[in-house]
Amino acid sequence: MSMKRNAGGRGMGRDSGDTKIDRAELYRALMLRADGNEEFAPADIAQAIGSAEASVSRALLVLTAEGVIEKLDASRFNATPMKERGLTEADVTKCLSTAVARDPKRASDLVELQRLKKNNDEMRRRLLDAIGERDRYLALLKKHNIDPAEAP
Repeated sequence: MSMKRNAGGRGMGRDSGDTKIDRAELYRALMLRADGNEEFAPADIAQAIGSAEASVSRALLVLTAEGVIEKLDASRFNATPMKERGLTEADVTKCLSTAVARDPKRASDLVELQRLKKNNDEMRRRLLDAIGERDRYLALLKKHNIDPAEAP
């Protein structure tokens, strides 16, 4: 007895990521999250719009690279920048369609760059706070005629 391979038998459970996304549905799902200031994962959006998670993830990376949404960590996003900028469905669709020819590696590099810049800003803020605290303590010591360089 021979078993023939058919199109449905092999790899049915895998997600190729080649499915199209309804961009209007994607926009509505993102605006819903932006209105509630909710963090979300690609799986949340994929389930909401009925698309493949890989396709949604790729679209979210493109939108992040375009500055439409914000990537919080490895798998969490925030759509608040989209609402703050007042982007319409046409704007989001344009970002997605012009980015089709873009190199996906470059898009992920841009996302990583934004993450590093945000981290750099946070570290700079912390350093300035620490310097301010140091100066405050030095001023208190000076006010009480204590030399911080002396051994106690």
